[in-house]
This record gives sequence, structure tokens and C-alpha cells, in this order.
Amino acid sequence: MKILYGVVGEGMGHAMRSRVVLEHLVGEKHEVEIMASGRATDFLKKRFDGVNKIHGLHMIYDENRVRLGKTLWSNVLTGATGLPKNIAAYFDLIREFKPEVVISDFESWTYLYGQMHRIPIVSIDNMQIINRCTHSDAMLEGYRAEFELTRAFIKTKLPFCEEYLITTFFYPPVRRAKTKLVPPILRPEILAAARSRGDHLLVYQTAEGNEGLADTLKKTRLPCRIYGMKRSITADVVDETLTDRPFSETGFIADLASARGVIAGGGFTLMGEAVYLHKPMLAVPLERQFEQVLNARYLQHEGYGRAADSLEDPRTVAEFVEAIPACEAKLADYRQDGNSEILKALDGWLDKAEARLT
Repeated sequence: MKILYGVVGEGMGHAMRSRVVLEHLVGEKHEVEIMASGRATDFLKKRFDGVNKIHGLHMIYDENRVRLGKTLWSNVLTGATGLPKNIAAYFDLIREFKPEVVISDFESWTYLYGQMHRIPIVSIDNMQIINRCTHSDAMLEGYRAEFELTRAFIKTKLPFCEEYLITTFFYPPVRRAKTKLVPPILRPEILAAARSRGDHLLVYQTAEGNEGLADTLKKTRLPCRIYGMKRSITADVVDETLTDRPFSETGFIADLASARGVIAGGGFTLMGEAVYLHKPMLAVPLERQFEQVLNARYLQHEGYGRAADSLEDPRTVAEFVEAIPACEAKLADYRQDGNSEILKALDGWLDKAEARLT
């Protein structure tokens, strides 16, 4: 089939998830045209032909929070210059590619093409769980307004798709039809990683110069392998039990697979990888990012880790370290069958769409 595939570029999780699905589609001999924004474009261009860059929503982060003013202004400015290019790419696809179905990972332009030309659309992402499932009052406590705002945005992002395949490691009740919850899509490098239980904590934080966190980590007396706090380094920097490391995908995955525990934000991709590898995680969501708050709360609810608003209180890390054995016990029962479930569901949907065309 001729498939138009859209990938939003906000965060790299969408691109890494889409890479797995795209490799499957190409392997099944489908003809795929890819529309991507932000960093997702370069990531996918290294692996696939037919990748087109378009403008997409992006967020400005600083000191572990979303900067709403800067985000709005940046999107207004880049939108003004990016919109004509999007329209040009949009009409080029109408004339040249003529897709039969659309797959969208939270990307609006491909979705719009599908709606305007009345061709089938399937949504694959983790965000739709906010709108298409029911969440308890405990999950929303203190964040009701943020939840309603986020849900309203997601509800209008990709409405009326034929199917919603939602990746997740937690399973709240589904409240809308045409919705299927499936395990996280994992990149091959994670599936191939040799899991072991080391002594170190893997710490992924992007706020540079957080000396308070460094002191807190030292008090655990555990070796810590830290990524993101010193982004300019090109070799390991050792300070007593702390080792700041330059980013390397291979090194990061090895440190993740052998970690005793993980301290990171509330992003879904790393959280799903940690759960799969049975690594307890302390999740610290970005401020003003409700999706990360929900991820972190469900992580704690399932017993797979702990959620915290910040790392300013040294007791937060200490209490997490104490909780690691209990989290390991919960994670010991977690299983998922690689990526087969969602790819099987997608193949079934494509077969039905193709049958309607013949």
C-alpha cells in the first residue's frame, strides 16, 4: 500500500517509536512517504528514503520546566515562515504520491491530508491515553486544571481516526471506541540489551550545573553514571562516586541495562524502556508538562518506581534508593512480547483498509 506517515518532532520518543514501525512497513514492501518535524527529521533521514521536513510544534525547556512564553513566541515566529513550506509539501504529496492510508504519530499535517481526502487514518502514540481512557481522582489530584487543558488539546489534535493504537505500560479503563492499548514499542537496541543488576544509578538530567543534585547523589554512596548535566564534555569526568558521561547511545543503553535504578524525567520512552528492563525509576516530570506527571504517577501506582515534583529535598533520592527492592519485586512480573502486538494490530488494520480499496 501507499502509506503517508507523519512523525511529530517534539521529543525524540516519537521518532524512535516510528523508526520501529517504519522498518516493519518497509520490510513488508509498503511504499512509504514520511513527513517529520524537528529533530525527528534528521533521525529518520539517516534510516529511510522519502523523509520530508515540515514545521511542527516545539517546546522551549529551561531548568526542568516548560517556558510557556518562549514556547509560544518561538512557534509563532517559526510558524510564520514554516507554514508556506508545509502547504507546498502538502500539495506536492497530493500531486505526486497519492497515499491510500495515513499513519500519524501525533503529527497534524498528515492527519489533515487524510481528513481532507477522506482516506483512512490510524493514530499510533502514547499521548491519546489522556483523552481516550478514564483516570482516577487520585491520578489527577492537584492537576485537574492541567489535565482538562491537556485533554482538550489532545482531543482536538487527531479526532475521528479509524483506529487509535496507544502505547503504554499502564492500563486504565478505555472510555472510547476504536481504542487499543498495547505495550511500548521498543527499539531493537533495547530488546537486544543484556539485562543485569549492577550497583550504579543511571541519572539522566538536562539541567546543567545542578550542584545540589550532585551533593545529594554523593550521599547515597552509590556509583552514579550521569548523562546530560555536563553536555559539553567529550570524555568521562569523575568526582568521587559520580561519573559524568558524554552521550553515547551504546554507552547509555549499557548503563541502563545494568543499572540498579534510574533517575530521570517523566518522558514516556525512557520510562517504558526502564520498565521493560526491570529497572526501578525515580521520575521527576518537567513542570507544566501534565503528560509526564501522569506517566510518573502511574509508574508509582504500578509499584515500578517513584514520582517526585523535584529533587531539591535530599530525602527524595534516599527514599527512592530504599524503595528499590520493593520496586524490583513488582517489576519481576512485568512481561511484554517485544513489538509484535502493535505490529500485528497495524497489519490487521492495513489489510482491512486494502480490502476496502479493491
